[in-house]
Amino acid sequence: MELLSNVGSAMAALMFGWAMFQQYLPYNLRGSLDRYILKLTAIFYPYIQITFPEFTADRLKRSEAYVTIQNYLTAHSSASAKRLKADVVKDSTQSVLLSMDDHEEVVDVFDGVKVWWSSGMTISKSQSLSLYPAADKRYFTLTVHRRHREAVTSDYIAHVLKEGKAIASRKRQRKLYTNNPSKDWSGWKATKWSHIVFEHPACFDTLAMAEQAKEGIKKDLIKFSQGKHYYNKIGKAWKRGYLLYGPPGTGKSTMIAAMANFLNYDIYDLELTTVKDNSELRKLLIETTSKSIIVIEDIDCSLDLTGQRKGKKKAGKSGEGDGDEAENEKEPLAKAKKDAENAEGKSDDSKVTLSGLLNFIDGIWSACAGERIIVFTTNYVDKLDPALIRRGRMDKHIEMSYCSFEAFKLLARNYLDIEAHELFADIEVLLGETKMTPADVAENLMPKSDDEDATDACLKELVEALQAAKEKDARPKVEEEEEAMVNKADAAPEVK
Repeated sequence: MELLSNVGSAMAALMFGWAMFQQYLPYNLRGSLDRYILKLTAIFYPYIQITFPEFTADRLKRSEAYVTIQNYLTAHSSASAKRLKADVVKDSTQSVLLSMDDHEEVVDVFDGVKVWWSSGMTISKSQSLSLYPAADKRYFTLTVHRRHREAVTSDYIAHVLKEGKAIASRKRQRKLYTNNPSKDWSGWKATKWSHIVFEHPACFDTLAMAEQAKEGIKKDLIKFSQGKHYYNKIGKAWKRGYLLYGPPGTGKSTMIAAMANFLNYDIYDLELTTVKDNSELRKLLIETTSKSIIVIEDIDCSLDLTGQRKGKKKAGKSGEGDGDEAENEKEPLAKAKKDAENAEGKSDDSKVTLSGLLNFIDGIWSACAGERIIVFTTNYVDKLDPALIRRGRMDKHIEMSYCSFEAFKLLARNYLDIEAHELFADIEVLLGETKMTPADVAENLMPKSDDEDATDACLKELVEALQAAKEKDARPKVEEEEEAMVNKADAAPEVK
């Protein structure tokens, strides 16, 4: 008991001395003393340590080495680690995925060499009163005896990275990302993108589009995905732009899902209205990964990229004259509303410019990850600035048009499992005379109940819908002709 008491007293004294050392010794002197202690310890401590931090380059991007090592250790740690983290993975071969917990250590053996992996976390000691304090920093530490230094640095680390990439490829789940407001980029929410598992079932086989056009798009995608050395040879970033344009309901979003499934790529759905400025746009780009599709849907509606100066001029003119007093009365209300929106992250006052978006597409920063596709969609291609959609930025323009008879036959095969029917001839004529989107055609072909004869009922419903659309399209023409005849009669000279 006396021995234990003495040991306890010595430990308490040591801890007190260490606390005083940390608090009162000047930082420069403490750093020098730490270095000498480490040198002295190295004489008697035969192990070396290699640290792999989670973030590099001033936290602009997550370290690929850290992620790869995490995959490797996840596959090897469940058998030996004492503390594990569990996560449920949907559609995986195992229902629960186990990985190393923080501050846990596991042992690995490679060619007879024993190494130790430990996961660490540096807790932020920021005294900021912010709701989102500075984020904690995670890292992995590899410990090995110094006599095996050469074998570990030259062979073992390469083995871990290779195996980790192979594991990631085998267990990869495609994801659908959306960007978070910048107020959520710090603290425990320190992520620029949120994601869910991408489960959209669309594919080119079910896409209502002319077969020749689909084959051309598929060949273009394959050529791009296999073109790493070609893009290096010609000196271009390994990326490709697609512009999908056409009326609503023509399958633009379905086309994006089909492209992602065809290439096995992730999707980043970029909402421009939540991006405050060009700098935030670049940071979002840096956080995207290779083998991904970056999507900006309805880009003509996302931001007023071409009319900003016109809007300012109009605002300046509207403030002249007798309206000044009324405008001044509205200013406090407008300011209060804007402050509330800023507090909620809903402000529409985005400072993303056309120049910033162009640099995002094909500027210097656009080559930071490689193997990416950028897709714009729009209902009104004429509204877009020509500089935004020129070749080299949007390399391939794909028109998503109204439903053709060829596309209808594919929909009939998918929805009703039929190749031919007596009503096909009438439908072919009607589709040539009126405009109906694939979405509307598909809705009419979808059975509404199990009681009806699906094939006949759905095709008759489609014929009726096409006839109604044809009559609706014809009404403005008849009214226009009647109006022209009235105007012509009014303009005719009176006969006396």
